[in-house]
Amino acid sequence: MKKFNVTLKQISTEPDPYQPFLLSQGIQVGDLVFISGQAGYADNGQIVAGGFRAQGEQAFSNLERALIAGGSNLNNVAKVTIFLTDMSNFDEIVELRRKYFSPPYPADSIVEVSSLYTPEAKIEIEAIAVVNEVRRDVG
Repeated sequence: MKKFNVTLKQISTEPDPYQPFLLSQGIQVGDLVFISGQAGYADNGQIVAGGFRAQGEQAFSNLERALIAGGSNLNNVAKVTIFLTDMSNFDEIVELRRKYFSPPYPADSIVEVSSLYTPEAKIEIEAIAVVNEVRRDVG
């Protein structure tokens, strides 16, 4: 059996809202970055006001910040999982994906859940991305 010599590198931003909960915002493993769920929270850790769209914009912004901290970016995302507390926001998710991602769009799972880490949270996004610059071929 072949053994892999890979180091796990923690990814964090400042401020790091995950630290008190013993979570990593992300982990880099070789050329891949695994980003923990990013919600619509501001730097103070509080959910932003303004409803689903405001939270969605903030969640994508937080995702981008974590990816950059890990040496990646939104263009290098291969897979996202988006958790929603209300699937009636699906059309807005499609609009947000169009705004933040470009073809070829990442593989995606959109899942409705009964709740997230706080009752105010309406969206959470986790991602897997490539660290180095990749060529994005369409079709």
